[in-house]
Amino acid sequence: MPANYRKMPLPVLLALTTLPALMIGATLWLLADLFPGCTITERQRLTSPDQQFDLVVFSRTCGEDTEDNRQAALVPPGESVPEDATSFFAAATSADLTGAWVDKDNLTLAVPATADIRREDKSVAGITVSYR
Repeated sequence: MPANYRKMPLPVLLALTTLPALMIGATLWLLADLFPGCTITERQRLTSPDQQFDLVVFSRTCGEDTEDNRQAALVPPGESVPEDATSFFAAATSADLTGAWVDKDNLTLAVPATADIRREDKSVAGITVSYR
């Protein structure tokens, strides 16, 4: 080792690593506020016969240019639909969907004939979905 080698003091090392990380984090936090979040509007909520899931029919709005939509998802009972929830049904329509539990393993979803269907899963979380 060279004779003039000295260790960097711990406070200096911490300042040189922590300060840039804090600055980057603050910048990302401020930038996130510039982009609109999504708003979930629930249209219908029905709890399954075995109390395991809530069937939620909702619309999701993410900014001014969001087209009319109706979606359906299963969530734990009483919990809100997360902003990034994955729907088992999605359609571009302003008409409401009507869901119903047949039993704990089957549900139906009445979809308007004019709906532009974007997603239509036949089952979700082991539950069979019928569309009419």
